[in-house]
Amino acid sequence: MLLLLAQWLGSEVRAFNVFGYITLRAVMAMATALAFSLLLGPLVIRKLTAMKVGQAVRSDGPQTHLVKAGTPTMGGTLILLSIALTTLLWGDLTNKYVWLTLAVTLATGVIGFVDDYKKVVYKDPKGLSAKAKMFWQSVIAITAGLFLAGTANLPSNTDFIVPFFKHIVYPFGPVGFVVLTYCVIVGSSNAVNLTDGLDGLAIMPTVMVSAALSIFAYVAGHAVFSKYLGLPHIPGAGELAVFCAAIGGAGLGFLWFNAYPAEVFMGDVGALALGSALGVIAVIVRQEIVLFIMGGVFVMEAVSVMLQVGSFKLTGKRIFRMAPLHHHYELKGWKETQVVVRFWIITIVLVLVGLSTLKLR
Repeated sequence: MLLLLAQWLGSEVRAFNVFGYITLRAVMAMATALAFSLLLGPLVIRKLTAMKVGQAVRSDGPQTHLVKAGTPTMGGTLILLSIALTTLLWGDLTNKYVWLTLAVTLATGVIGFVDDYKKVVYKDPKGLSAKAKMFWQSVIAITAGLFLAGTANLPSNTDFIVPFFKHIVYPFGPVGFVVLTYCVIVGSSNAVNLTDGLDGLAIMPTVMVSAALSIFAYVAGHAVFSKYLGLPHIPGAGELAVFCAAIGGAGLGFLWFNAYPAEVFMGDVGALALGSALGVIAVIVRQEIVLFIMGGVFVMEAVSVMLQVGSFKLTGKRIFRMAPLHHHYELKGWKETQVVVRFWIITIVLVLVGLSTLKLR
């Protein structure tokens, strides 16, 4: 919106042309999303408190979590509102990738909203059934994959890239690409959701990974930089740097209220949506494996649940004291803040490894 205004004003005053630069708009997007989150946060928290949408706490979990019962949840609505408003303000509204990413994020957020609403308002502990949740996630992911495959301008837009190697590229074809897109978006969405179990645990890694993806998006959208670094050039993908910056700003603003002891929890509405956002961005910029690396904490959390469930069904024994993984370490004696900060440190290291793939090939 502001870009269109700046372009119109730029025809008369050249100084406004500076807003055509993605880097400037990304910085402004991050600042704007942060401001929206900080300003709207108290209002959203009061509204959620008035609605009595308090978080239910598992009785079989760490006893230190019992004090969290009743803390407002569904705070992810604040994140999505900040991201949407910021993207509409600073993003290029003629860019297909911006609209696709925003649509996938908000649509998945609706799934999480319904799940949260049924749990906290209708007091249904199951919320949205697992089958229904997976069905709608699949519809969104497959639709995104079909759109990207159908609008791909170049074969490289759907090739599967292996990081750290210059010439290892696998042409998946439309069907393989859609399947890959489905796995990445649905897997990322659920992995972030499983990680969201401690104050600040999920949101900070999301901010860090989105910041790194903004660099990949900018490089992919820049013909010179992508050629120099040996990455596929994807015209228009650079605009996703603005969207990633909006995620970062909104996430940092939410962390202000979600830091220990949390005033509000993200809920499925935020976790599912942010995970799907990271997934679809990684697919667009052709960095699925890099997302797997940088989001290693999310991967570990998801794998711990799968191993725990599989082991218990097959042998009747549990591998971890409790899954997801962060609860295992709590029950081992780590304080909640120790788990959170240590998982943040792991994410920083993994993000740096992911960024190294830009040059180490």
